[in-house]
Amino acid sequence: MVLVACGPYTTSDSIAYDPLTDLVEVIVRDRPDVCVLFGPFLDAKHEQVENCQLLGSFAEVFKLCLKMIIEGTRSAGSQLVFVPSLRDVHHDYVYPQPPFLYPELPKDDKPRVHFVSDPCTLDVD
Repeated sequence: MVLVACGPYTTSDSIAYDPLTDLVEVIVRDRPDVCVLFGPFLDAKHEQVENCQLLGSFAEVFKLCLKMIIEGTRSAGSQLVFVPSLRDVHHDYVYPQPPFLYPELPKDDKPRVHFVSDPCTLDVD
């Protein structure tokens, strides 16, 4: 089973990532083999981003988002594929986009977490 989701993963009035929490619960419940997650993960068009109302840097908020997804889906064992968006405020906004960099990725998660470019070609199984 392949699950595909596209951001933004926040509501328009909050940066709390409540929709992302719901998505993580679906992944844990359904245990898809592969989850392809398209950005934006931190939307440049979000009101709190545009008005500089975040409590941390763009990169810090993005890393917290990734951490929530990666740690929250460990029990499901799903392969996670992260695809950037031109609206990801913390990332390069040139096309083609390079993959996200996440050097803090725990060693145990490296086999199941994949960062790809936009555009990319995925070969599933």
